Amino acid sequence: MRASTCEILKNLVRRYPALGTCEAEIDSAAVHMLDCFTKNRKLLVCGNGGSAADSEHIVGELMKTFMLNRPLDEDMCKNLRTAYPEYAETMIENLQRAVPAISLVSETALMTAYTNDNSAEMAFAQQVLSYGRPGDMLLAISTSGNSANVLYAARIAKLIGVTVLGLTGRSGGKLLALSDICIRVPSDITYQIQEYHLPVYHCLCACVENELFGMDQ
Repeated sequence: MRASTCEILKNLVRRYPALGTCEAEIDSAAVHMLDCFTKNRKLLVCGNGGSAADSEHIVGELMKTFMLNRPLDEDMCKNLRTAYPEYAETMIENLQRAVPAISLVSETALMTAYTNDNSAEMAFAQQVLSYGRPGDMLLAISTSGNSANVLYAARIAKLIGVTVLGLTGRSGGKLLALSDICIRVPSDITYQIQEYHLPVYHCLCACVENELFGMDQ
């Protein structure tokens, strides 16, 4: 990783010293996420309640500019000017390079239909089964580590070759055993766990963006 990316990781623990207990896992998560994206794979994200909101937040940070500009590459600009000369400059000005990420909590019609017709506990797993490909990554968020629908999603992910990154509270719960990497933040209290989760995933998003779109070497 770039020196500037390593500094982003170090700065997280400087700002939140308590996260030193899971620093190695955060560093490992950054490496695995970068490997996923540099191989043109995608990230799937799921969670419940506040963690559902976090899922959408994470995807929002990855799919558009977070901290750095992400201008389209020259080949895409050239293709746009050739194909759509009337609209090209507006498209070039506004479109950005993105990191492919999907929030599994956002499919309202599918989630409600599947919950009604089949099983609420399998609604995330069904999406992992459909979207997931070997080399993709599932970010499974559960403050307790025991959310049934998140655990089923992780089980399917493991079965089909999708890397599981768990983001939990101190114990890790049942998700710990299903995770390739599990970031267990140092609290057992739900709202405090969620408060730690935000700087962790902001750090990971910043690392990914810096590696893929940063100018320094």
